[in-house]
Amino acid sequence: MKGLVIKNTGSWYQVKTDDGQSIECKIKGNFRLKGIRSTNPVAVGDRVQIILNQEGTAFISEIEDRKNYIVRRSSNLSKQSHILAANLDQCMLVVTINYPETSTIFIDRFLASAEAYRVPVKLVFNKVDAYDEDELRYLDALINLYTQIGYPCFKVSAKNGNGVEEIKKALESKITLFSGHSGVGKSTLINKLIGEDIIKTLSIRESDAKGRHTTTSREIFKVGNGFIIDTPGMRELQIWNGDTDTAFKDVEELALQCRFSDCTHTSEPGCAVIKAVESGEISQERLDNYFKLKKEIVNTQNKLLHGHKFMEKEKVKNMMGSLSARKKLSNK
Repeated sequence: MKGLVIKNTGSWYQVKTDDGQSIECKIKGNFRLKGIRSTNPVAVGDRVQIILNQEGTAFISEIEDRKNYIVRRSSNLSKQSHILAANLDQCMLVVTINYPETSTIFIDRFLASAEAYRVPVKLVFNKVDAYDEDELRYLDALINLYTQIGYPCFKVSAKNGNGVEEIKKALESKITLFSGHSGVGKSTLINKLIGEDIIKTLSIRESDAKGRHTTTSREIFKVGNGFIIDTPGMRELQIWNGDTDTAFKDVEELALQCRFSDCTHTSEPGCAVIKAVESGEISQERLDNYFKLKKEIVNTQNKLLHGHKFMEKEKVKNMMGSLSARKKLSNK
């Protein structure tokens, strides 16, 4: 029997079968042995095959080929990934410049991660009703930056509904992952889009202006003729794989004008990137994020490579140990 994974809570997956049933499922015991290096080998949005059992639940026996997916590095297991969702048409990253603040490095990490898996991203700047004039000017500057490098941006107030209809139009006929920091108003926005209070919401903590986790599972909701995948809010985002070439188009395009093809954009004469920072064409913060993410991606790739090499050595050692044990037995 085939179906779509529509919800994940802990080790349980809710699958909507092709004939309309909703069945609680678990992964078969040997499923994790198939070389999937992830804390959650099955994700919301996956098309799966299931085997029913006598209790009325089922086992997920196979995942169908994915169109794409987006992952983050597991916060506890640095050599493993965590799949946020699969088979996406787009992502919407909900951003607030205050209450709580979403840093540009968080935005750029998310964009670099999504670009690595060829998932288009739109930025949703929420809580515009709560900002003063300086904050609104900063918001407009961010929108100008990200719009220029190809990321559509929306200004909304989930609280009073401003801009929500524009978001709804962008969801038509698409499967969209919603993500963002805890407290950015993601759940409130999704409730507005759905038209009823399906998802629990909480105010941010006054002590530190940070969000509190309200969403504890990943789940698909229908909005018009499109679908939203809601995910728990993230306090931080650790990059698993990334593509700075696309996420930093402005920096990469300037780099083509540098005098030296191997320019590091730090002190070389004739560096077009340094010149752009000095003239205010791009900010120093933007360039710092570029360097930081380049380094993070390289470090992550090196860790993974080291991990694979270690695993291969362990396999060889175990194999040699088994051969040695067999020889001893045969000589007795």
